[in-house]
Amino acid sequence: MRPILLKGHERSLTYVSYNYDGDLLFTASKDNLPTVWNAETGERIGTYNGHQGAVWDMDCNKSSSRLLTASADATCKLWNTETGDELKSFPHRGPVRGVAWAEGSDEFATISDPFMENDALISIYSVPEKSPVESYNLTPRLEIELPKENIIKATNVVFLGLNSSLFVTFDDGSIRLYDVKTGSVLNTIHPHQKKINRVSFNKEKTLFITGSADFTAKLFDAVRLEHLKTYKTDRPVNDAVISPTKEHILLGGGQEAMSVTTTSGRAGKFETKFFHLVYEEEFGIVKGHFGPINAIAINPDGRSYASGAEDGYVRLHFFDKSYLDMEDPVPEGELVEPTN
Repeated sequence: MRPILLKGHERSLTYVSYNYDGDLLFTASKDNLPTVWNAETGERIGTYNGHQGAVWDMDCNKSSSRLLTASADATCKLWNTETGDELKSFPHRGPVRGVAWAEGSDEFATISDPFMENDALISIYSVPEKSPVESYNLTPRLEIELPKENIIKATNVVFLGLNSSLFVTFDDGSIRLYDVKTGSVLNTIHPHQKKINRVSFNKEKTLFITGSADFTAKLFDAVRLEHLKTYKTDRPVNDAVISPTKEHILLGGGQEAMSVTTTSGRAGKFETKFFHLVYEEEFGIVKGHFGPINAIAINPDGRSYASGAEDGYVRLHFFDKSYLDMEDPVPEGELVEPTN
């Protein structure tokens, strides 16, 4: 496997993702400079300058024309992806933990943490691409309050069902579906014992996988929220992704940096783990980082993946031909004609 080491951040990575076409790689970290790279060569294309705090989440729209970033400076910013110009800044009452475009890119949702006397919020903003930026309202069209008495924080947000519902994960291990018109709760499940760190969907949004601090990743049917598979590890799972071309799952995590007593990558369990999607079996690892892996993304073409870690590096991995040509390790049974 051919890795490229990308050094463009001063602090630990928080998020990595590819655009829809797979030619751009976006990275965010605890510094205040979201960065975009050439996904094939690893060349840094540019940064988005304007945040005053850690950037926790990013989302690029399908046409790669506009980018959203969520930051601890209590703002969500809208950018022109190509020029790096800041188009609009949406102030929040607390640190913004996550952000997601709706299908069509005319709306987006944010999740923010409680701060001082302010409750945690789930917010939906209207930003039609054909309308002038000056006309965008800084007040969300819908706000869902999460009372502090519950002492839970939202960790991820995604639009589902052709923008009919909002999928939100929480640090108590629960998942809720909200109606985007009324803000009412449509469904609640509690699949994990600890915080859900990240959630990733397949391209069709029919399956999703969660990575949790309870040392497991779980695969679900996205329509029925039905639990399908569990992938058990010996470390907190900070991120998990579904391969678009193979029945494989990639997991990243590791011990918290403060609890690692040696500099060995193996000692801290900092590898990317590969599991078979159906059989739940681990069949490979990729080493390299010297800190917990905080974020993983796989290219939409399935030929490469990127990982970002506590060590401040992004590693861009290109799969060998032997992996790309690898057949399912468990052969499918041949159809046998019934005998009379």
